[in-house]
Amino acid sequence: MFGILIALLSGALMSIQGVFNTEMTKQTSLWLSSAFVQLTALLVCAAAWLFTDRTAVSSLLGVEPNYMLLSGVIGAFITITVVKAMGSLGPARAAMLIVVAQLAVAWLIELLGLFGVEKQPFEWRKLLGMVISIAGIVLFKW
Repeated sequence: MFGILIALLSGALMSIQGVFNTEMTKQTSLWLSSAFVQLTALLVCAAAWLFTDRTAVSSLLGVEPNYMLLSGVIGAFITITVVKAMGSLGPARAAMLIVVAQLAVAWLIELLGLFGVEKQPFEWRKLLGMVISIAGIVLFKW
């Protein structure tokens, strides 16, 4: 139950952040607002790390495989692409497409066992769920 609540909170915060980022970008610029978002996220995470965790920063050097360290770069591109999507599609359409894309990619990662994730068997019901999600977007659009 806790995981479900956290996932729902995460989705809600992503939508709110997307709107905030898009509005900030309209008043400044894409790169300035994205840098501000990433900088403030760094400050919040650094403060949380100082008060709670204190794992040695050098432990990052031991992360394997090394490409996992690209998650921050991916995070910057997430910020930029969400801003652009919400600016051109509006928050609801953009969020629906983003969520379906997340679902499709996550499912492929599980099916293929990519990035160290345990490989899962193909299930028709999951494919049907994906098709229904896509149909929902089409229905919502029209």
